[in-house]
Amino acid sequence: MASATAQHGLRKKPDELARGDFELVVRRLAEELAFGSDNSLFIGGGLEYAGSRPYEPGDSVRSLNWRLTARTGKPFVKLYEALKRTCIYVVVDTSGSMSVSSTALSKHDLAVWIASAVGMIGQRRMSPVAVVGGGDRETRVEPSLLRNDLWRVIEPLRAGQFGEPTRLGERLRALVARIERASVIVVVSDMHDPAALSALRRAAQAHDCIAIHLQDPAEEGALRAGFIRAREAETGAHTLVHSATRWTAADTLKAELIRSGVDYLRLRTDRPFVPPLRHFLSSRGGLTRGRG
Repeated sequence: MASATAQHGLRKKPDELARGDFELVVRRLAEELAFGSDNSLFIGGGLEYAGSRPYEPGDSVRSLNWRLTARTGKPFVKLYEALKRTCIYVVVDTSGSMSVSSTALSKHDLAVWIASAVGMIGQRRMSPVAVVGGGDRETRVEPSLLRNDLWRVIEPLRAGQFGEPTRLGERLRALVARIERASVIVVVSDMHDPAALSALRRAAQAHDCIAIHLQDPAEEGALRAGFIRAREAETGAHTLVHSATRWTAADTLKAELIRSGVDYLRLRTDRPFVPPLRHFLSSRGGLTRGRG
């Protein structure tokens, strides 16, 4: 059941989740996403600057150290050393808006599945993984290669909580402040926190950042239900709006993130997500940035 569901984009919640077989679903999802994806493209370059040497014929122009070249008047190229392990930090949004859904699959469910699968793929490829909650729930943020550590952190995040405030921007800022070396930061969220954009911009200055933007069709004005009474999930504020109202400016957000050097993918809960996510992960590192 889980395999067939994954192949059709997990459009409906698998029976395995209801029976508590969460790990089985995530394992099969990880296999679907990892198929055909290149190791180095998925986890980032895995390189750290080690120094410079004089330019030699045949060296790539892309490796030039422009600052040193300008300062000395002679061409120099950068030297890098491969990192033994590139840490992956998966920031999963568990705030109240993630649990509000007009479809069988909520943004919260999708976020937890994706975060778990990405974490499993990273660990399989010897990259220590830490999962960071983007809501009000605290999580362990030390990267680990142990599968039990991954499940232990994910477990308290699995249940959605209406009314849970978003702390996505705050968590990102705290995370960047404590990471000592270049890492991969994956954010899975509906991006409702106004502080998230600036936090991602700053993170992208030193780290390889990925934003997986989840949307409910109602946020795109696709309900066709006339006027509706709505309540903001995290503040409790009530309002009367037309169902065609767009709640997020996704295109503007996408442009801002790509301009900041963040790889971007938008996924909707009413559409198959495995094929576009697998393609996104396998094509990272190419010339085209930003999809969805």
